[in-house]
Amino acid sequence: MRLALAARHLFDTGATPAEAYAALARRTREPLRSARAVCAALAIPATETDRRLGDCYDALLANPRPGSEDDTGELLEALGVFDVPKQLDARERAIIELFLTAIDAMGAIRAGHQHGLARWFTTGNLTAAYLSLAAARPLPTTGDPELYWTTLVTAGELLTADPAPDVRLRNALARCRARATHATTP
Repeated sequence: MRLALAARHLFDTGATPAEAYAALARRTREPLRSARAVCAALAIPATETDRRLGDCYDALLANPRPGSEDDTGELLEALGVFDVPKQLDARERAIIELFLTAIDAMGAIRAGHQHGLARWFTTGNLTAAYLSLAAARPLPTTGDPELYWTTLVTAGELLTADPAPDVRLRNALARCRARATHATTP
C-alpha cells in the first residue's frame, strides 16, 4: 500500500502513469509490484489490474533489463494497462454496441485500430472512437457498407444529442450520412 501512496504522490507532482511506474520500478527493482501500485493509485480494480498485467507480464515484466524502466512504463501506458475505466451510462453502452455492429460490418479491422477502439471504449472516449470509425471504410469484398454507414449514422445521432456536441462529430455525422446514402443507392 505504501507503494501506491508513492505513486499517488508522483501523480500529484505531475507525473504520468508511465513516469510514475518508471520511478517506482527504478527504486524497488520490482516491476510487477510497481505496475500494481500505479494501477492501485489510479483506482483500477484489482481484478482488472490482474487481467491487464497478466496479458503483458511475460513480455514486459518477468525479466526486466536494467535501465528499461522508462520504455517499459511507456509500453504499459500504450497497451492501456493504466487506462482508468469509466462507468458508462445506458446511452454510452448503446453507442458502443452500435460501434461493435459497425466494426463487424467493416469486414475486417487492423489490430492497432481495434486496440485503440478498445482503449477508447474503456475510458469512455466515444468521440475519438466515432471519429476513428467515421474515417475508416468497410472492406468492399467482405464488409457490409450499407450496415456500416447506417449504424454510424445512428451512433452519431446519439452522440450529437448532447447539449454541446463536439463540432467534429457533426461534420463526421454529415459524412457518414452521405456515405450511407451512397451505399444504399443502387
